[in-house]
Order: sequence, then C-alpha cells, then structure tokens
Amino acid sequence: MTREKIAEGAGVLCARPGFFGDARRHMHKPGISLEIRISKIEAALFISIESPAGPRLHPPDAPCLDSLMPPFYIEIGSFQRAGTALLSGESRAMSGKYSILTYGGQMNENDSEWISGILQQDGYSRADNASDADLILLNTCSIRDKAEHKMFSDLGRLALLKKENPNLKIGVCGCVAQRIGAEIVRRAPFVDLVFGTQNIAKLPNLLGQMQDRGDRGKSVVDIEPVPFDWDADTPAIRKSKLKAFVTVSVGCNKNCSFCIVPITRGREVSKPKDVILKETRVLAEEGCKEVTLLGQNVNSYGWDLAKKSTFPDLLRSVAGVDRIERVRFTTSHPRDLSPELIDVMASEAKVCEYFHLPIQSGSDVMLKKMYRGYTSRQYIYKVNALRERIPHIALTTDFITGFPGETDEDHKKSMKVLAEVEFDNIFLFKYSIRPGTPAAGLGGQVPAGAKAERFDDLMSLQRKITERKNQSLQGTTQEVLVEGPSPKDLGKLTGRTRTNKIVNFYGPLQMVGRTLPLKITRCGLYSLEGKAA
Repeated sequence: MTREKIAEGAGVLCARPGFFGDARRHMHKPGISLEIRISKIEAALFISIESPAGPRLHPPDAPCLDSLMPPFYIEIGSFQRAGTALLSGESRAMSGKYSILTYGGQMNENDSEWISGILQQDGYSRADNASDADLILLNTCSIRDKAEHKMFSDLGRLALLKKENPNLKIGVCGCVAQRIGAEIVRRAPFVDLVFGTQNIAKLPNLLGQMQDRGDRGKSVVDIEPVPFDWDADTPAIRKSKLKAFVTVSVGCNKNCSFCIVPITRGREVSKPKDVILKETRVLAEEGCKEVTLLGQNVNSYGWDLAKKSTFPDLLRSVAGVDRIERVRFTTSHPRDLSPELIDVMASEAKVCEYFHLPIQSGSDVMLKKMYRGYTSRQYIYKVNALRERIPHIALTTDFITGFPGETDEDHKKSMKVLAEVEFDNIFLFKYSIRPGTPAAGLGGQVPAGAKAERFDDLMSLQRKITERKNQSLQGTTQEVLVEGPSPKDLGKLTGRTRTNKIVNFYGPLQMVGRTLPLKITRCGLYSLEGKAA
C-alpha cells in the first residue's frame, strides 16, 4: 500500500462509499474508475482500497470527520472495482445528526428508510428528536391536500427552530416536492434543499451542493428524475428487524382521474425479479420474518421487464425464500386481480390471508368518472372469488366520498356495497382537488357539509361491521408474530395475526420475534387482546 497526501483540488481514483456524493451508489460496478474533486476539506481520513471487496474506512473506529484536523490522506493500493460517478464542482465532507418527518403511507415510509440508509452512509446519525438534528427532512405526501397543508404548517414551526439555530439545514422531499418544486422555497425561503421522489439516488451530491450554496444563502432545488439503478447497493435503515418493505415497482400507469401518483411518481417501473429475491434473501439472513411487497399497483408487476415475469410468479418465488415466514403485498388494482394470483394466495402457506383492494366507490357512474375500469358488480365478483378459495381472508379497501358529481343516490350505492361486502376495515377519504389531475377540472364539486355527512354515514356503518367481525374472533386461537412492546402499553407485547389484526398481550420480551398461538380474550374496534394458548 502506498500513502499519498492529496492536495486541494487534486483528483483521486477511489473513495469510501458514501463519502463523496453518488459514489456510494455505484461502488460495485466493475471496470470504471471514479474521479473526485477535493476542495476545502478540513479533516483527516484514512481510506484503505482493497480488492475484491472494494473500499472501506480505515481504521474502522475513525472519529467523525468534523472532529479531525488537516491534512487529508488516502492510502491507495491495488484494486479492481471503483465507482461510476463523476462529481463536478466542490464536495465537502459532512457529518451530524438527522431527523426525517414522514407523511403519508407505506411507500413514503419505505423511501424514508432508503434516505436514512443514504444519510448514514454519508456519515450522519439519527437524532433522538428533531430539535437535536443538524439536518431535518420532511418526506411529504400529496395524495390529499390536507397532507400538504400540514407540511407547510410544520415548516412554519421549523422556521422558529432554525431561527434559534441558523446552522440547521431543512429539506423537503417526497411527492409535494416532486409536484411543486421551487414553489416550496418561494413560500418558505429558509428551506435549504428540495428534491423529489424520482431522484433520491442523487441525495449525496445534493447534500454537498446544499452545504456550498447554503453558505451563500441559496437553496438547492432538484426534482429532475434519474433512471432507477436497481443494482445499487444502498442498505435501508429499517424501523424493524422483523418486518420489512421490499419495493417491487414504483409509479403507476392507471391514470385514475383523482390520483396524483402518475404525476409525483411517474410511469410504472418494475424492479427485476432477481434483485427482489436477492434483497429478500439478505433480509432473511438478517433475521427478518415478514416482508411486504410494495408498489402503487403490484398486480401489474413485470409488464415492462425484458425478462418477463408476473406478480403471481414473483409472489410464489418470494414465498420460497428460506426463513421468511410471512409474505404480504400492497397495493392492488381490482382490474389486474387475476385467477392466478388467487391460486398462489390459496396454495402458498407463507402468503398471508389479507388483501387490500381499493374500490373507491360503489356507484358505477362514479367509477366511470374516476377511470377505474370496472363496475361494482365486477369488483364484487372478484371479492367472491377470493373468499371462495380463501374463506378466512381479511379484506380492506379505500372509499372516496364527495367525488365531483356524486349524488345522494351514488352515495347510497356505496353504502349498499359496503354492507354487502363487509370489509374488515376501510380507509375513507373526502375528495380533495389534486392540481393536474383530470378530476380537478370537473364540475359538480360536492359541498363540504355533504362530504362530511356521507363520510360519517360510511364510517358509522363500517364501525359496526368491524366490531362484529372482531367479536367473532373471541375465544379463537390466532397465529401472532410478536413485534415488540405495545406503544400504548409498554407492559404488554404486541403483534399481528396473519389477517393483519393487532393483538396485545402480557408476556416476556423473549417472545419478541417468535410466532405464537394466542387465544383471543377480548375484542375491540381497533385491536384484540390475547393470552398464550
């Protein structure tokens, strides 16, 4: 090994993954070298370049960059692998604590785990709370306007925090950032960084730009999509070691008239099957027991892959991974629910008896205006097919109330479907205009009062159905994966049944991570209580 002192502005061939910009995303691509411009480095760091495993920090217990003093050294030895990224302009080593505020559903949670992985590879550590952070990111949701209003409200509170700590960096990412970009900075000039849903891989480089421009009071705004690099080696920092999301696709091609997803997430892109299986095997080796296959519409998985694969094929393969005990998936589109998928669910023991299948409305008139591509009868036909093959399956759905032009008669039809199907639970939303969607220009906007009344009607009926269904489990024995202490009662443990129902019970911490038979002793609206069977 040779030891070289790197002068300011010099070029080097390799660097630790995560230390300079996008390099960490491509460290395992063979045969291409990496050039990095170094400037204004106020740290000493030793990096050992080794073959064939690639670069790694040396010594392993080196202190944080901001605690070190010049000069800057790199040890260079023989190597065969390097990155593909070429970074222009100045790069600056960063470290500190970060906090991510996540809005919205599972896809955003998954993105936040990925962002956490990127930040920790770049030297950040998670702050215990936002007030202790050097960097705060708001990972936003644009599905409903209420989520956008909350984001701007939270930004207002963070402005006070930044006034107390001018060195605090604030960033906005996710769907709102993808949709309105620089408008965020116009409304909140103290925001330092804005990036979207389709260029998260550029985050290390954007952080470097933010540091440089931040000194001059300028924000970094970049929402330009980049191609997905499914082979990139970026470990997510997951909230749970027992359960994990595995993205199988991003974006959506359905273009429902009310939905902002095609605008904020783009066209549907499938992750190759071998990459998904590799990720799942790694999770299993790390002790993961349950995976949820995630996408805006998992049922259409594989339509764009050169090596053709269908979602039923993928589901069966994932269920075949050793040490994975449970497999779930979300979300599905009713139009793409196939007999083959039902067959896999019925025959694969690891696939849980739970299905989230959004209907949105019970009125065929509304479904047509929503561009959903099915009727209420066609939807119910598929529900019946599921229940015929999987009698104890739990079904949940989405409803939108107050869609433009919805009449009292349309609302009654939604109530009728709700009563007929008897979902285990529903996710109910009042329609809100999403700019850029086809429905935004429709006439016949429903008054807020009518939306609220219809919302209450649907929710009241569903509560009765949910309570009755949960009560039917009294005295039964359910298989529960124990996840950890109950967040509402730390004296109890909590877990979920195969049908995704929460069960709280008393037991020792040694039970965490085990799948246990529990006898259900009490049934509430939102959770069950049990004891060891």
